[in-house]
Amino acid sequence: MTQKNTIKSILILFLFLGVLSNFTVYAQKIDTDILLKEALQDAKTKDYESALKKSRLGIKLAPDYLDFHLLSGRIYQLTQKKDSAVYYYKYVIDRNPKYEEAFSYLINLYLEEKKYDEAEIIINKAIEAHPENKNFRYKKLNVYQSQKEEKKEYEYLKTLLSQYPDDSELKQQIFNLDTKNNSDRIGINYNYTTFSRKNYGPWHLGSLQYIRQRNWGSLIGRINYANRFADGKSIIDGVQYEAESYIFTGKKSYSYLGAAYSENPVFPKLRLSYSYFQNFSKGWEADLGIRYVKTLDAEFTTAVIGLGKYIGSYWINFRSYIQTDKENFYPAFALTTRYYLDSRFDYISLVAGYGSSPDERTTLGQYENRVFLNSYRIGGGYFRLLNNHYLTGIQLTYNNQEYAPNLNQNELEIGLMFQYKF
Repeated sequence: MTQKNTIKSILILFLFLGVLSNFTVYAQKIDTDILLKEALQDAKTKDYESALKKSRLGIKLAPDYLDFHLLSGRIYQLTQKKDSAVYYYKYVIDRNPKYEEAFSYLINLYLEEKKYDEAEIIINKAIEAHPENKNFRYKKLNVYQSQKEEKKEYEYLKTLLSQYPDDSELKQQIFNLDTKNNSDRIGINYNYTTFSRKNYGPWHLGSLQYIRQRNWGSLIGRINYANRFADGKSIIDGVQYEAESYIFTGKKSYSYLGAAYSENPVFPKLRLSYSYFQNFSKGWEADLGIRYVKTLDAEFTTAVIGLGKYIGSYWINFRSYIQTDKENFYPAFALTTRYYLDSRFDYISLVAGYGSSPDERTTLGQYENRVFLNSYRIGGGYFRLLNNHYLTGIQLTYNNQEYAPNLNQNELEIGLMFQYKF
């Protein structure tokens, strides 16, 4: 055999071995892919023993094929062998942090075990490796919520909101936590109402109030004074005593209770209120309540149904009132929209409504007469917290009110509010 033929034979042999080697690797890849698929199917049908055997075989055949390690960790977690699960999850994360599932499984395992420090460490690594994954940032929020560290939760919520300003659920959670912060406020409210009817009005309504806010809820005490004028002189005035409270009844629920009493006919003799509020996911809130009003000559019971939604910086609430005097029904509706600027005390408001309801303070003294008649209102306001202590606000409302069948008057009301927060 010539030297040339010998070299040619050697080259053919090396080429054959190379093809054979690639074929073997390819065949093994096909085999491990099939093996992984079968192991996943066994795990899905809860045949964990078979799934684990195939997963171990896959690790032996292809030790760098991390899907087998991830599956092994998952099987150990599902079979309550959590130390082994932690080992495999960490093995995957250390070798390839792009495996988001490994982070998610390990974080959830630590949260289940209430190992919050370990969970936060892994969450920070997950956020660093996958900054675009919003779920990992929410897991960090879960850590603070599980530990009931409301201060950390509140500060982190504000950080999240700056990153995701259109997330209405974050906005809702911030407002709920904000109402649990210990604070006290004292303030005054003043409402001035003019009428288009000649020689009728104006009306004055002033209030002095104290608000005590704690992590269980809030308690509000209020003294109201009303004075109504006609023909340039006071025709009726009086004082009303009022108490209200908001009580947290669960992580996503709270109740409102209110009572007011007066001996002067410028106010109803008695007003009682109750509402239950429930928060849902994606910024939804619903409320169901009842109102009772007793005047000198009549009694009224009102069912209240409301639905609200946070949409980014907006809060929209629609509330309906089904009112009866034991003989007839008188509906009323109110639509409130707020655009929040910074805190829950800083917002622009728009209101619209039809009919008279027991939640309207300035006209409640005429509720017995107005509930039968038509009215259409629209208004807007601006409220602001200054220097973290001074709460100010102004509200303008226009109301087209039927004061007798087929007779209407225009009412323009300005409301001013000032409170000191300490």
